[in-house]
Amino acid sequence: MEKFDINSLNDEQKKALYETEGVVLVTAGAGSGKTRLLTHRICHLILDKHISPYNILAITFTNKATNEMRERVLSMCDCNIWISTFHSMCVRILRQEIEVLGDYTRNFTIISETDRDKILKEIIKTLNLDEEDLEKVETHLDNIKNKGQEAEEYFNYLMQFGNKDNLKNYYKAVCLYEEKLRNSNSLDFDDLLNKTLYIFNNYPEILKKYAERFRYILVDEFQDTNLVQYKLVKLLSSVWGNLFVVGDEDQCIYSWRGANYRNIFNLKDDFKDVKVFKLERNYRSSRNILNLANNVISNNSERLEKNLWTEKDDGLPPVVYTAFDERDEAQFVAREILNLVDEGYSFSDFAILMRINALSRSVEEGLLNYGIPYRLYGGQKFFERSEVKILLAYISIFVNPKDELSLLKVINFPKRGIGDVAILNLKKEAGEKDLLSYLTSEKFKFSKYYNKLKAFVEGYTGLLHDMPALSLEKFAQKVLEVFGIISAYQGKDEDSVNRLSNIDSFLASVKEFEEQNENPTFIDYLASVMLRSDQDDIENGGTVSLATIHAVKGLEFKVVFVIGLEEGIFPLTRANNSKSELEEERRLLYVAITRAEEKIYLTHANRRYMYGKTNNEVESRFVKELNIVEKADKTKVKVKKDDFFLPEKEEEAFVSGLKVGDKVEHTRFGVGIIKEISDDGLVGRIDFEDFGEKELMLNIATLKKMEGKNE
Repeated sequence: MEKFDINSLNDEQKKALYETEGVVLVTAGAGSGKTRLLTHRICHLILDKHISPYNILAITFTNKATNEMRERVLSMCDCNIWISTFHSMCVRILRQEIEVLGDYTRNFTIISETDRDKILKEIIKTLNLDEEDLEKVETHLDNIKNKGQEAEEYFNYLMQFGNKDNLKNYYKAVCLYEEKLRNSNSLDFDDLLNKTLYIFNNYPEILKKYAERFRYILVDEFQDTNLVQYKLVKLLSSVWGNLFVVGDEDQCIYSWRGANYRNIFNLKDDFKDVKVFKLERNYRSSRNILNLANNVISNNSERLEKNLWTEKDDGLPPVVYTAFDERDEAQFVAREILNLVDEGYSFSDFAILMRINALSRSVEEGLLNYGIPYRLYGGQKFFERSEVKILLAYISIFVNPKDELSLLKVINFPKRGIGDVAILNLKKEAGEKDLLSYLTSEKFKFSKYYNKLKAFVEGYTGLLHDMPALSLEKFAQKVLEVFGIISAYQGKDEDSVNRLSNIDSFLASVKEFEEQNENPTFIDYLASVMLRSDQDDIENGGTVSLATIHAVKGLEFKVVFVIGLEEGIFPLTRANNSKSELEEERRLLYVAITRAEEKIYLTHANRRYMYGKTNNEVESRFVKELNIVEKADKTKVKVKKDDFFLPEKEEEAFVSGLKVGDKVEHTRFGVGIIKEISDDGLVGRIDFEDFGEKELMLNIATLKKMEGKNE
């Protein structure tokens, strides 16, 4: 349990903490203890300044950071304050205030990115537009929402310069999208921010209620705020003017979704007498790792000057590895992990970070080949799996009967003989009514589809009646039973077994939510599911983490591998002609390096198979920016005063005790015959009975020699 102790802070942290009044900007380098500063500042306000916890608001960017901060404040000063992400904060406000807009009720649904795309595709089809227009509509919609503008104002401005016919179609598509959401009492992620901003701007009495309440506001990761979030913060601090923001423009890696690190600079223009403090002492990484980070990021020009330092020692030397190809790269990573595990590391100490998900395949194969447990993040998430989405949709129609998108997901699951034509006819029959209201009306009993949907309608009305008396877990179980969902996955194949297992996990998540929240409701449960981020799923579960760099921001690992450091991959090709995009790519590498506590590996390949062909690769310019001064025939290179170790490609011949023709057993691939062994004895080509030929490193593969040869 962490204790409140101001003396545990360094001098710069203390200076920032004691400046409780007015606007304070803290530029906090990676690993500089910003969470400790934020939590101590909150407790200082409560315990020393006697500020009511009710009057403090803390805003973070991930649920993981929210939970960590909440737990630390609770343990340090036994107080609960309003700590949440921007989106969660806005959900909480909208649940209370959205009805002033007239078109929405408090039980609104939050739609996923997948559902947003599906709606837009249907609209594009309805308007007889081309697929290429879809991307343009999405871009315009993002621009409108990230800027907090009205669609009409936005398109009127563009029509002065662009193709008016095209822009009119795009405007119509955006309006149809908004109408679809409004009619179904639904909001997308951007709406959560924009509707809140709209209410604050147009209903001053509502803004006043919140601005007067929050006497002290703290914002973490301020460099990741977009224009709408920045405006929300300005409005909320408009009464008391006590705003404390912590940010690091060197870690702004979300410009593609509207984040603007320039908000750090805007703060000094928009507020008077902004006090600025700089945190440069790093508590996470060794000196060797920080030298790498400083060298790379110093090549960016759009930043506040700072240089990370630590009182830790030099630590283990970083490793730069040039692989022959992606398979060699994967084998190197696997070998190093197993070597370090032999030295006492745990699998959960490792992260393998990549710029793009496309690099994961070869690494996954390498980890599987050597029996290394791993988990891939940034791929399909649990709540995006089809069977889980079905359950979420079923629950959503009980929470929000106007949610037609969810209704259409479940109306024919399990199969009830209701296809696309039937749905169109049902919508015509419903007329002005929303579809679910029509299905549960007396009029529907005269429809030719009544018999097909009778059990569904009766199940729905019966459960709707029982819902108030049931716990969340019991209600979810009833949904499974009443609608026959379990029976839809009764096959004995592996896919059916996995889907049933996921359904069990879903029930467990409902139970966990119910146990961890006071007065839990499905409205809140559905919101918590929709607001999850990649980081929420990353856990220390005894597995290596394989993830994109975006997915691990804010996390730390003892050992980090950054793979694929090649031109066109890291940095991406599109950064070649854009200074701002190149600087963002460099910030990504800075973030990746500063995740490492003890050891860092940077790898690149001379050739790589991607997108259906093999390409010769060029080492990333970022590797050169590490200031390697000797590389030719040497095994050592230097960065400032610190040594790197470049593994030599030539190794002494390894004696495995195996030979061509031996029958062996692998823990994963089963029984196989050795077909070939490399000259150095390290690599064996083995033909497995069930998996075909695999090339394995014989010095680390879990192989057991069996009696007898292949007959």
